[in-house]
Amino acid sequence: MKLFFILVILAGITYLLVRRNVSGLTSTPVWLLSLALMLPALSWSAWIVVRGEPKEVPPQLIILMIGSVITSILLYSWLLQRGRKDSKPSVSSHQENPTPETMNPWGINVSSSPSQSTQLLSKEEEQTLKTCFPWDVYYLQNVDYGGQAVLCRGKLRTGPEKAYERITNNIKRHFGDRFFIIFQENLQGDPFFALVPNYRQQQNQAQQQDELNQPKLAVALAFVTLFTTTMVGTQFAGFEIEKIQSDSKILLEGLPYSIALMLILACHEFSHYLTAIYYNIRATLPYFIPIPFFLGTFGAFIQMRSPVPHRKALFDVAIAGPLGGFLVTVPILLWGLSLSEVVPLSEESALWNIESLDPRSSLLMTIFSKIALGNEFVSETAIDLHPMAIAGYIGVIVTALNLMPVGQLDGGHIVHAVYGQRTALIVGQISKILMLILAFQERIFIFWAIFLFFMPVMDEPALNDVSELDNVRDFLGFLALVLLVTILLPLPATLTDFLNV
Repeated sequence: MKLFFILVILAGITYLLVRRNVSGLTSTPVWLLSLALMLPALSWSAWIVVRGEPKEVPPQLIILMIGSVITSILLYSWLLQRGRKDSKPSVSSHQENPTPETMNPWGINVSSSPSQSTQLLSKEEEQTLKTCFPWDVYYLQNVDYGGQAVLCRGKLRTGPEKAYERITNNIKRHFGDRFFIIFQENLQGDPFFALVPNYRQQQNQAQQQDELNQPKLAVALAFVTLFTTTMVGTQFAGFEIEKIQSDSKILLEGLPYSIALMLILACHEFSHYLTAIYYNIRATLPYFIPIPFFLGTFGAFIQMRSPVPHRKALFDVAIAGPLGGFLVTVPILLWGLSLSEVVPLSEESALWNIESLDPRSSLLMTIFSKIALGNEFVSETAIDLHPMAIAGYIGVIVTALNLMPVGQLDGGHIVHAVYGQRTALIVGQISKILMLILAFQERIFIFWAIFLFFMPVMDEPALNDVSELDNVRDFLGFLALVLLVTILLPLPATLTDFLNV
């Protein structure tokens, strides 16, 4: 039943991702494309149903997963190309002729407009547009059209921030809020301007705001998640479901886990939310996702519904979540570890076994365990986690997952903001491969690898996606990647004797 529920959630997420990214590019049904992407997860689930959940990853399962991943990629690519809509360009936004589907990341389906790209501007309006580009700021060489976007290419003659500000003001003076003005680089590193029609301005703003934030729904989901996490926390405390049903007071034993976990998740998401509000980015309230088993929740999320103005804002919004969540995670984890019990190391001890946790597979977890437990935690010992420590441990995992430098994860945004979109694409692909290799060493990472493998590496561009960050943000971005490495990499042998673990 749990496996079925997880598959349903994963299928829903896959369906939404596919519909958002490729529904305008192909006539192949979205459900069929989603099914192709779900093949590895279905293969893994079928193995568990037939053979049971493996304690170690056998070679047969590795072969099955590699085969299903390759088959899934080939099948998905074939289905996508088979239904390709030839009438629409399919070149991504970082290429020479970006299309609006990939260049417009804010949920505005510009391809649905009945007007053609050549009708975006009249001849008179095109001449007016050219006057918006002073030769000493941006020497405009040509005005072109890609799908439903106006592309202005030329040579940058001044600083990116100054150029974007001045040209944006000029365009808005003549065209108002008719366009989103995007400043990006192509694969050759040449900056260009793209004007994407702002069809959202035609909608009622008050209605949008009502649809955006639903406080009653957010509060209701929070209370339901509090209940489901409390139920799970009570089981982590050692009580069976039957005993909980006969004595509801036992639920109080689950509150340390529940409150600690929800506090970590809330700090993570509200850090994103408040930073987005600071930059006048429209965003939804944080919504929790309750489930009646596993961890009691699939986490929480917010959605940004308006453009990110520049790479500084992209960086700040991205790093605020992991930073806010991790700052709360550390004291909770240390407190929980101090309440945990040290047990003998056994064959069952592993990074995912909360009753016999072997933290040595994570450098950061090893250090925290040593700080909290001192001389109790030595070689040939493991840790039976207290429910609060479990919440802190989940906080560490959530931080690591979000810091993965892939696509629309926080880490993907951070790498994009620091190094640019082209570098972020390369780093994202390399990260997927490394995570797949790591998954063969640690079973806990197998679903991460599958999840990341099918996540698009294309990140959402900022309106001004050319201006670079300052040194402080560059350093913070580097520290974020260092934190990710310390979580994922095992304790080096050189530190084993030094820490006596």
